Amino acid sequence: MKNAVNDGVWSGTWVTERLGVELEGDDGLRTLLGLALRRNPKRAHLLVSHVLGKHVPQSPSVVYGHGVRLGRRVRALLGDTEAASAVVLGYAETATGLGHAVADGLGPAPYLHSTRRPVAGVARAGGFEESHSHATSHLLLPEDPALLAGSGPLVLVDDEFSTGNTILNTIRDLHARHPRRRYAVVALVDMRSPEDTARLQRFADGIGARVDVIAAATGTVRLPEDVLEKGQELVARHESAEPGTTATGALTTGPTGPGGPGGRIRRVDLRWPRGLPDGARHGFTPAHRARLEAALPAMTARLAETLPADARRVLVLGCEELMYAPLRLARELEQLTDAEVRFSTTTRSPVLAVDDPGYAIRTRLVFPAHDDPADGPGERYAYNVAGAGFDAVVAVVDTAADTPALHAPDGLLARLAAHTPHVLLATVPSYVPQPPSSPERPAMLPEPLRGPAFSSYAPDEVGWLLQDLSDVTLEAPTEEREEAIQSGGAHYAESLPVEYQPSEQYQELFQTALDASAGRLAQAVGVVTETVLTERSPRPVLVSLARAGTPVGVLMRRWARYRHALDLPHYAVSIVRGRGIDATALRWLAAHHDPRDVVFVDGWTGKGAITRELAEAIEQFEAEEGVSGFDPEIAVLADPGSCVRTYGTREDFLIPSACLNSTVSGLISRTVLRADLVGPDDFHGAKFYRELAGADVSTAFLDAVSARFPEVADTVDAAAKELMTEDRTPTWEGWRAVERISEEYGIHDVNLVKPGVGETTRVLLRRVPWKILARAGGGADLDHVRLLARQRGVPVEEVGDLPYSCVGLIHPKYTRGATGADGKAVNV
Repeated sequence: MKNAVNDGVWSGTWVTERLGVELEGDDGLRTLLGLALRRNPKRAHLLVSHVLGKHVPQSPSVVYGHGVRLGRRVRALLGDTEAASAVVLGYAETATGLGHAVADGLGPAPYLHSTRRPVAGVARAGGFEESHSHATSHLLLPEDPALLAGSGPLVLVDDEFSTGNTILNTIRDLHARHPRRRYAVVALVDMRSPEDTARLQRFADGIGARVDVIAAATGTVRLPEDVLEKGQELVARHESAEPGTTATGALTTGPTGPGGPGGRIRRVDLRWPRGLPDGARHGFTPAHRARLEAALPAMTARLAETLPADARRVLVLGCEELMYAPLRLARELEQLTDAEVRFSTTTRSPVLAVDDPGYAIRTRLVFPAHDDPADGPGERYAYNVAGAGFDAVVAVVDTAADTPALHAPDGLLARLAAHTPHVLLATVPSYVPQPPSSPERPAMLPEPLRGPAFSSYAPDEVGWLLQDLSDVTLEAPTEEREEAIQSGGAHYAESLPVEYQPSEQYQELFQTALDASAGRLAQAVGVVTETVLTERSPRPVLVSLARAGTPVGVLMRRWARYRHALDLPHYAVSIVRGRGIDATALRWLAAHHDPRDVVFVDGWTGKGAITRELAEAIEQFEAEEGVSGFDPEIAVLADPGSCVRTYGTREDFLIPSACLNSTVSGLISRTVLRADLVGPDDFHGAKFYRELAGADVSTAFLDAVSARFPEVADTVDAAAKELMTEDRTPTWEGWRAVERISEEYGIHDVNLVKPGVGETTRVLLRRVPWKILARAGGGADLDHVRLLARQRGVPVEEVGDLPYSCVGLIHPKYTRGATGADGKAVNV
């Protein structure tokens, strides 16, 4: 295989003939794209760009030129004045280099790309999800937090638009923090359907901003209905038919030549300028660009001197997100030497390789990750390198990726050495911003609040690591809050819903549910507590996530005292989706307890958003504070979403504490995080609703469950022992179900899909519900859901294959008087 691009045949022919996947659009679309099959359960096909420099080695001038031309089109669209205040944001990993090139074409704009590599000491300025990706979570880690805070145009760059969901998620996240009037979204190809295009326009109208789209080519992918199943079958058949061959790309075993690869690998000292970022993970300014331009000729000359004199075909290979520096070196090398220079990079994307001229991924090199990734060890890939006839390969990595795994017998360098006579290694310094100096923190942290002064719980039941905002008016009507939250005008944690006061009928239903489920709750409390005591710490410090986790934390504390005569400390802390956990509360805990004993507690899991949020927040806190030992794994009463390892049950059943708001949670409100009320060294805030004492059932709920401890004790012992022998690895089944429901119901935002009985109840009590999905045949566990739905005029739709008992759908893009995805007005 000399050239993987065409051999005179369009590189999408193989997939089209076997799966019926078709590209329709501009005349030049097939010049830009081929097709391959993903090894990914979320999507069957992969659009393989011939000009991106990721999966297909290409002339670096072609790769760079496409991005620069797109940047010039953005400049023409914005005009010189607005272009001067623009910021460019690219997407990891495939579009990091493309975004750089767009920023170069635009002119004076600073550039930042998202990353999947957390960096110690760098605060997160945002993040978002890429739902169809094999690795979904993106982080934004600018060295200068003000980079994304301006009001000028934001230019978002991706390699392709398939649905536009990633763009929507990004703008939604950033617009909520720093609203702006104008966005431009840029890609090599725009493959959105007319419905997706209209959805972006509706979204832009809803936030009051202009969103323009620029692409080198446009078209549509036509997919048969059964393409996912057929694609998975095709991948399985080809991977099993030819294991260990170049055609399938399973080049993971075998010798690397006499004496191993070491003798054929040479290092190149580029003499990278001190302090110059290796890319835009933390931002790349026009001043950085000027320094790079000045240094490129000398660095490229050193590289050229190291190449063998007879090398006629050379590949410069970048490393995942590190695309721009190797691309610019490759482009300079192409102009400096007579050799045919090509550029591509390694990738995380798992793709089937088939050695056929009509298929875009002809060969695949497989090697272990070598940059200590946050998501743990795993395979990485280099496509269309083996068999491409390269006389030399220049691997360009940053110092974080220059690890023993890179040089191992099964590492990237060995894989390359098996297919080319010369391998050169050029390492650029990984740029890590220096932490800014900060004023001295207060020597004394605030002490926990306790009942009866704050909450109706006894003082020994829980200490609240919160500040009391009871005298501040924070409540807003539900419809007004929903409109502000979804339009990006406010974050949900900046206000409180008006506390729902249950009717007499609803209170009776709560009592009936409690009577029926108290034994089941007691058993789940016992199982999760025994698991924690056995696996996490013999004397754990329980830290519940306020407020839904707090009744569970109290019950776990009571079980430990009842069964083991342990008097465990218990605190409640605030965590806010999109903003992280209360760092001041973590500092307090670290100052008073061993972080290794801390066990975070919550009521239940839905799709696992808080599980992910906590893990990211703990990692950021430890990097910034230099404090280690906190285990981010949450212990929950119920884990229907299969998101954690420590739980009492994975059944989705009614936990009566989810039926009510503050009146079952010690009369404490949901937590509040607002800049004018919560300083950097303050606890997050909450209110104590003393005036609702007459309706308070917090202690009654706890007592009803605790009273059942003796009758379930033997069952708990057996169930806990059995559970601890099982494979409890999270499957994230709930997250996948939420993604499917979001798309099937035309919502396109997983944050508006709330799975499980507990989350559905919250939707009905606090948000503007659109409809409720209920598992067909659901019993008494859903009585309170049906009652609330009737009271609010919300339809309940029975679904046969629902993995949860029920799912609440928040009204998509709510404005007062709005219609839902089905065109029907919501009734509130």
